[in-house]
Amino acid sequence: MILQADGAMMPEGPHPSTHPPLPPTTEDDRVLWLRLLRSRRVGIATFFRLMSEHGSAAAALEALPRVAQAASVASYQVFPEQAALEEMKAGAHARATMVCIGEAHYPKALLDLADPPPLLWVRGNLLALNRPAIGMVGARNASSLGGRTARALASELSEQGKVIVSGLARGIDTYAHKASLARGTIGVLAGGVDVIYPAENVHLAHDILENGALISEQPMGLRPQARHFPRRNRLISGLSEGLVVIEAASKSGSLITARNALDQGREVLAVPGHPFDARASGCNMLIRDGATLVRSGSDVLEALAPLSPLAEEPREPELRFSEPQAEQQAAQPIQPPAPPPERRTLRETAGLHQQILDRLGPSPLPEDQLIRDLARPAQAVAPALVELELDGKIIRAPGGMLSRDVDTLVS
Repeated sequence: MILQADGAMMPEGPHPSTHPPLPPTTEDDRVLWLRLLRSRRVGIATFFRLMSEHGSAAAALEALPRVAQAASVASYQVFPEQAALEEMKAGAHARATMVCIGEAHYPKALLDLADPPPLLWVRGNLLALNRPAIGMVGARNASSLGGRTARALASELSEQGKVIVSGLARGIDTYAHKASLARGTIGVLAGGVDVIYPAENVHLAHDILENGALISEQPMGLRPQARHFPRRNRLISGLSEGLVVIEAASKSGSLITARNALDQGREVLAVPGHPFDARASGCNMLIRDGATLVRSGSDVLEALAPLSPLAEEPREPELRFSEPQAEQQAAQPIQPPAPPPERRTLRETAGLHQQILDRLGPSPLPEDQLIRDLARPAQAVAPALVELELDGKIIRAPGGMLSRDVDTLVS
């Protein structure tokens, strides 16, 4: 746990991200969320942990410099308010909407993820975000047959009420988006939602906005780099009931997306290809390893039928968080007072940090297992983990997994 500004502490569950905080209700609150998420060394897991322990973004921002100082991070400053306001201004200029976790339009499918984005920037039709969706990915240098297959599958699935989700890349992504424009498609971007990449798909992106949406978890104006695409890929699979792979090499981003889909409990389907075509080797490997073989849209629908809820007409989602905060608080049972924080000397803190680092290596270890190994109360270990994470000595992966930064292992 982490001390709040008033010295109190809030109880923490093992996976804070499974209990999202109440969404911001004012523009000022949105700015505070943005400042916290964009602050240096604050990733998704740390964002949720800080919100869980401090109750609000304002309190978390106030505590963050103290946490960084305890982690020996010198001259730590939170993300400036002016920079957050500039991003909000850029979002308004691009006609993008900030959708925060807990709000009605936030994609419910992403709540299944171990690391759902606290907020998304969205352009286009917000209603598309919660319609039944199928992901479709594949080679950028798609063959003519691969392109025709993508068009046929996307068109057939779109006619059956499925939103096609893809990454707006060249090749298979482009074919899939174009074939499903009329009924809605979602393009997930690796950079800012106002930065269309590749540039040749600017017109396609504009057409998508008619009935579908463009989304990104990255800051407005960010130009995509290689490290951003794996995070983009997890959203493509996370938004989808199932993922269809068409023409993927044995080492490709499409296979990374397929692994994400498996980790997220999504169905993986693949279109087979000629054994001598390198572009089909990844798909053939997926089928060999148990992915559903796809020949037509009906194969996809049949594979997903046991997983899909009863079909319903798309409608405006219910506002689950529309009650005034005072009324929500009144409905909550009175919680017992939190236990007093454990006070540690600098020597004790350094010792606990070293114990944690000694038990971690490059292979991820579940956080609850680490706490059991240390034989220490969770409320004593949690703040030390945040301090080490802010100091860059440990890495937090989805699912509550912890590992040690390999650079710190070099003596």
